[in-house]
Amino acid sequence: MTQATEVLIDAHENYQKQSYRNRCYVLTSNRIDCLTVPVLGGTKKPPIREVQVDYAQHWIDRHVRCLQSAYAKAPYFEYVMPEVEAILNRRYPLLFDLNWALLTFCRTWLRLKTPVNLTEWYVRDPQPGLFDARGKVLPAQRAETGLFGPQRPYLQNFGPEFVPNLSILDLMFAGETLSE
Repeated sequence: MTQATEVLIDAHENYQKQSYRNRCYVLTSNRIDCLTVPVLGGTKKPPIREVQVDYAQHWIDRHVRCLQSAYAKAPYFEYVMPEVEAILNRRYPLLFDLNWALLTFCRTWLRLKTPVNLTEWYVRDPQPGLFDARGKVLPAQRAETGLFGPQRPYLQNFGPEFVPNLSILDLMFAGETLSE
């Protein structure tokens, strides 16, 4: 986001399983843990704005416990975690709305000024000059070099080696900032 003049989020694509639309990774004392928001639905690919969060599963408690275990001693945990927990406890019915709330919080906390807008309709092939990352950022392709270039290492909570491709929360709990 810091490298763009505007970010467009496709609000009319079909939901893609096995994507970052409902998951993130955090570094715990023992391993990298995947936090997944379960969704309702069958094998169809519903529009992203219609995907419902499955609250019958107790994923909020698991997410909160994992974040507490991983980051309770991080410098900014006491400032960031209450907001994250409040967003999760609002129990947004739709995944898109939950993601939008989390994105808005992260952008505000990190003081990102790049405008973020939603598309008004699905565009299969974006116009020349627009970078389309929709199908390029996938958990199965967790490369050392990010899609947008090398990642800038920062001090993480566990281990001497920098672990790339973690949730933005890892950066926020560490008290790191992004320069625009």
